[in-house]
Amino acid sequence: MELLVLMGVLAAALGLTALARRYNLSAPLLIVVVALAVSFIPGVPRVEIDPELILTLVLPPLLYSTALESSFAQFKAASRPIIALGVVLVVVTAVIVGFVVHLLLPQLPMASALVLGAVVAPPDAVTAVAIGRRLGLPRRLMTVLTGESLVNDAAALTLYKIALAAVLGTAGSIGHGFLIFLVAAVLGIAVGLLAGVIVGAIRRRLDDPLMESAFGIIVPFAVYVIAEHLHPLSEDFSGSGVLAVVAAGLYLGNQSLHAGSATRVQDSTIWASFDVLLETLVFALMGLQLPFVLEDTDKAAADNGTLVVSALIVLVVTIAIRIPYVFLSGIAPRAMRLFGKERTKIPWRYFTVLSWTGMRGVVTLAAATGVPLVTHDGSPFPGREEIQLFAFVVAVGTLLIQGLTLPVLIRKLGVSSDAEAERDAAEEMHAREAAMEAALAKLDTMMPDLLSKVDITPERAERLTSRLRGLVETRYRGAIAAISLSADERESSPHAAFVQARRELLLAQREAVLACRDEGELDDDVLRKVLRELDLEELALSDTLTSRLA
Repeated sequence: MELLVLMGVLAAALGLTALARRYNLSAPLLIVVVALAVSFIPGVPRVEIDPELILTLVLPPLLYSTALESSFAQFKAASRPIIALGVVLVVVTAVIVGFVVHLLLPQLPMASALVLGAVVAPPDAVTAVAIGRRLGLPRRLMTVLTGESLVNDAAALTLYKIALAAVLGTAGSIGHGFLIFLVAAVLGIAVGLLAGVIVGAIRRRLDDPLMESAFGIIVPFAVYVIAEHLHPLSEDFSGSGVLAVVAAGLYLGNQSLHAGSATRVQDSTIWASFDVLLETLVFALMGLQLPFVLEDTDKAAADNGTLVVSALIVLVVTIAIRIPYVFLSGIAPRAMRLFGKERTKIPWRYFTVLSWTGMRGVVTLAAATGVPLVTHDGSPFPGREEIQLFAFVVAVGTLLIQGLTLPVLIRKLGVSSDAEAERDAAEEMHAREAAMEAALAKLDTMMPDLLSKVDITPERAERLTSRLRGLVETRYRGAIAAISLSADERESSPHAAFVQARRELLLAQREAVLACRDEGELDDDVLRKVLRELDLEELALSDTLTSRLA
């Protein structure tokens, strides 16, 4: 029954995602709002969030797919703001929220308050990145957002383990906690890089796109589990599974640039599908938890009124901490500045947008749900109910408040990537020209040898050479035209007409082949072979720069 309910939730969430994509809406926001409404319908079954399932089967592939698509060069260039937001701000948020909670609820031990601080510290960039892509945020901001999301979970989960150990009575000194953090980072990165090197070497020798993708699928799960279960010094110390996944993803993503085209296309499709499935499921489960979180608050020490007010204050504090931190880092001395020693001044609008991208999500809820029921001596875990309620309020509150207002803020401030688009166009032109010149040079060197091996007349050889040269030059001219035209010019250009006509011809071919099959003239295996060739041709047409003109 639980599996059937889970499948129903997933199907409904995918339907909402399709609706959001069709009408250019934010899928996470739509799913959470609908799930919240559904959760109050009488008789709705309880769908539990298993924290181990989330942290082992959901978080690794989400992080891995993001790391695969991230540029290592851009990640390295933006390492200063990524560390400042993904590590330092996480620690600052955890400590401040912990102190605030302890002040609001003095009966809650400081260690339990710090557990809550670690739980709500890491932002989830899924919503922010989706909004940023849709509205065309500058690449620098997108790099910082995605890089922060790759690092902050590791920092927050390590702090979470240290704070849990303090509550459970197994923690040592502050130095001991710092050592735990250091070992987790070093060991996690080492495991990820080692796994990346091994998997990369295996995949290069396979020369089989299907098997290469199959090996890639197991990477995030394997490296996460291995890193988390390595205890080099004692049970207190282990690697960071999150950093292991991120390191492996960044390495293999960089290596994939030299892989075969079939593998790259296949991997991109596989991980995009993983992302959609997992993200929709997580946000749906998030919204469905509200009634059950409220039920558990009856066991809390404080009354409901105090809990509600305290939860709202924690929500405001969690949002507010990021704002001055981002702006102060922008005016700090150069050694501490968020974007480093910049030659050009960073617009204040960038900092405003960055300060409002602190939506919480999957890690916050999973960590809150994973708080133990009892301590080692068998007594109830102090503040478990408060931690779960506050985490839920912060996760859903930030998602709704900041997620709903972030698009408005971006539009009002006019933060866009127009200048980047011009620079990208210039770089694209240079790349296309270099590619054309390389192809023509290769053609001149290889054609004499190639033609000497076939029995054709010099006239036919010349025509063949001219056709190949013309193909290269035509593709180049089409790409350059696509880059240089404005959006309005593209719609009425001859290239747009050509692309549309080619698509219609492919459609006619596909319908003719299907008609042959329906009349019993083709076997299904033959049909699939022909359709695959037509599909690849259409994909190639859609993926070229001339598709901008369609």
